[in-house]
Amino acid sequence: MIEKILIVDDQPLNIEIFEELLGNKYELLAVNSGEQCLECMKQFAPDMVILDIMMPGIDGYQICQRIKSDPQYEQTQVMLVSAKASTESRLKGYEVGADDYLSRPFNHEEFLAKVEVQIRLRDALTKLEKMQLQLSEYNKHLENIVLQRTEEIIETRDLVVFSLAKLAESRDPEIGPHLDNIRQYAQILAEHYFRGGISDEVDKVFVRNLYRSSPLHDIGKVGIPDAILLKPGKLSTSEFEIIKQHTIIGYEALSSVIKHGNSGGFLEMGAEIARSHHERFDGSGYPDGLAEYEIPLSARIIALADVFDALTSVRVYKTAIEAEVAKTMIESERSRHFDPDIVDAFRSGWQEFLYVRSMVDSGKPELAETAL
Repeated sequence: MIEKILIVDDQPLNIEIFEELLGNKYELLAVNSGEQCLECMKQFAPDMVILDIMMPGIDGYQICQRIKSDPQYEQTQVMLVSAKASTESRLKGYEVGADDYLSRPFNHEEFLAKVEVQIRLRDALTKLEKMQLQLSEYNKHLENIVLQRTEEIIETRDLVVFSLAKLAESRDPEIGPHLDNIRQYAQILAEHYFRGGISDEVDKVFVRNLYRSSPLHDIGKVGIPDAILLKPGKLSTSEFEIIKQHTIIGYEALSSVIKHGNSGGFLEMGAEIARSHHERFDGSGYPDGLAEYEIPLSARIIALADVFDALTSVRVYKTAIEAEVAKTMIESERSRHFDPDIVDAFRSGWQEFLYVRSMVDSGKPELAETAL
């Protein structure tokens, strides 16, 4: 099926450029005002809207907010386009629900890549939503039918979820192994936390859900501009404000799926991780400045797993740090960056962390996963 893209721009030349770039691959409809956009949304049912911000009448921000607040268009991806390149303009776009923001003049190849990523994200979210609805329907049938099919559906769902998380890999080539590492580190931390008898909150279901949902922690990075996401040097203050938005983008994308299905604790955990894995135990993190046990347990676990893997892995802006050095750095942040109980679980599971790290360094991460 050919995906549909609605182009909204009051400048005929801009529409011609978009039609020339996209016409060979997508079904297009172009309109020149926000009012026309809203009128044809239901009939055309676009997979994506490319929306100019500065237009007479209703501007692009207002149109984006209306589209994203309508339940029937929650899976419609919206890319805002503007000559405004300021941080304030971008942040306002993300605040009204935009999935991406493109500044003019733009590179045509980068634009096409952005469109493809957003279309793939929309398709993956739609598939995931259908899986959740299918699970809800199966729960209404006889127990023996549900039991027979649930394992098959869950296996398929997990594959879709991991494929969804891997979309970020098309933006950042380092994300792929990072996703595998994170879920293994998270499982080790959760199991050792549970063995310590600290809380009944952690049980087998929690550990299983954490393993499945942890790869979604950075899914919101698909909405961050390449120039910022892949920047080899230190981010400026304004750039960091933009990249912080990946927590909100990921949370909102997953929350929109949750509304349409009975996902239990699985996607709810993925959404809370996406939003809160950069919070700090002392309250100095983002996006909400949560402190201590206001931060969901799943996010407190992923926070440590994420930092350890980042420290011990090569990134475009840094070399890898030795595991023992990373361990010392994490322990020094006990009760500041990290939950002290999670740090204790980290110490308890240290040999397992080292084993996973050694398998990753040897190019055999699947062996570590099997061993766990």
